[in-house]
Amino acid sequence: MKAVVTRPFDMANYLQSDQDMAHYLDMVLEDGDATELAAALGHIARAKGMSQLAQNTGLSRESLYKALSGQRTPNADTLMRVIRGLGFKLAIQPN
Repeated sequence: MKAVVTRPFDMANYLQSDQDMAHYLDMVLEDGDATELAAALGHIARAKGMSQLAQNTGLSRESLYKALSGQRTPNADTLMRVIRGLGFKLAIQPN
């Protein structure tokens, strides 16, 4: 019997459109975890292209990979630059 070869799950492979990405961010923002938000932005950045995001934000690819790894919480300036650099904006709504 032949062994089945699998790859680790990568959310970036499933984010095909801006609508998919916006819906994903909405779901993550509902949880209110900044580290989880950073990881979600990292998934979207990989789906869209980290090099382009680096150009759009003025941040290096290396610093983006670190900030969006989900291992730590980036500062608010970095999060806002990334959100804008990915072509999104935040909107606040009452509960």
